[in-house]
Amino acid sequence: MRLRLPAAALCLALLSLAPLPAAEPVDLLALGAGALPVVEPPSYSGWPAVQLLDDDPGSGWASVAGVTGGQRFVFALAGRATLERFELDTACLDGDGRGAKRIRLGVSDTGPGGPFATVLEAALADRRDGQRFPAAAQIAGRWVQLEILDNHGDPEWVELCSLRGYGGPPAPEPLGDVSGTYETDYSRFHVRQQGTALVGCYEYDEGLFSGSVEGRVMRIAWQESGGPEDGGPAVMVFAPDGRSFRGHYWHRTDRGRSPDGVWNGTRISDAVGTCPHWSGSVGGEVARALAGAGRARLYGIEFDLDSAVIRRESGAVLEDVARALAAHPEWRLAIEGHTDSTGTAAHNQELSAARAAAVCDALAERGVAAARLRAAGYGAARPVADNATALGRARNRRVEIVRE
Repeated sequence: MRLRLPAAALCLALLSLAPLPAAEPVDLLALGAGALPVVEPPSYSGWPAVQLLDDDPGSGWASVAGVTGGQRFVFALAGRATLERFELDTACLDGDGRGAKRIRLGVSDTGPGGPFATVLEAALADRRDGQRFPAAAQIAGRWVQLEILDNHGDPEWVELCSLRGYGGPPAPEPLGDVSGTYETDYSRFHVRQQGTALVGCYEYDEGLFSGSVEGRVMRIAWQESGGPEDGGPAVMVFAPDGRSFRGHYWHRTDRGRSPDGVWNGTRISDAVGTCPHWSGSVGGEVARALAGAGRARLYGIEFDLDSAVIRRESGAVLEDVARALAAHPEWRLAIEGHTDSTGTAAHNQELSAARAAAVCDALAERGVAAARLRAAGYGAARPVADNATALGRARNRRVEIVRE
């Protein structure tokens, strides 16, 4: 895994992470929403079960040769939720007759072994995307089971392209401070949590990351030593005790692409540790980015739903950033608000401007001279990621600080 950005061009982010309005269901069976496969049947090489959840109808899962039905998958949601409807895709098949035909979906609140209450039994069409079904029963749970009973007649293979499950976002689950040192697939990973903001480094090719944690879901942007073409997002889900995580990463974007690999870790120390190329805090990285590239994106400031009211848990990162800015009284700064593309352009513009102004006020309350600060809102006009995916929308909901 390689994400290359010059150290001077490092931009940290501070996602608003404001959830979508409660009336707008989201795909809870998406990697970007923190869903993970925990039980997988054998698959054909290059067609693993994780591709059912990757926001890409062009990829999918395929059986091993000669097994055309009887498969069982279990997916863990990021939190307890109720699924209201499902969508499945079968257009990406490698041949006619290979598509999953009869399927059954169930929900459990007990564990990946069940028992599962059936919420959907359906027959799918061969080679058709966007097949939509309401849940036969709305049952709250943490695990979703998919059973493929048979296919459309091919004697050797059964395939399925995508599975989506929509419902209201689960309530964030309490999680202790995840700060510490983790042994991961990409060397040691040092993470500091400041409120809901995360920042850190890993001991591989000057690796750096920044992001936020919401409930048990950690969303980060990672980078290494070279150039902008090897960057990308990652999403991980912590175990309930916060001592380990499982997840996936992408190069550049997750739009239309399956994950480039897994990124799992286990905490080996509660001490954060450090790297020679890392300042050690959100505020330190903001100051370094402003001194170099003149711009810093910030992850970890949260707002009330569809509002410019900053949540209490954002206080820690605001205090740290204010201290860093106060150390450079010569800097005049623009605070920019940005949204994803959900909602109308006019509403997004108004909301982004109000959030930028709220951050200006919060920094001024913490000792940054108000005369140094200017607020500006850009709505969804300046995306930094693809709004077609959950991870992309999360990266676009942000505040940026710009040195003028």
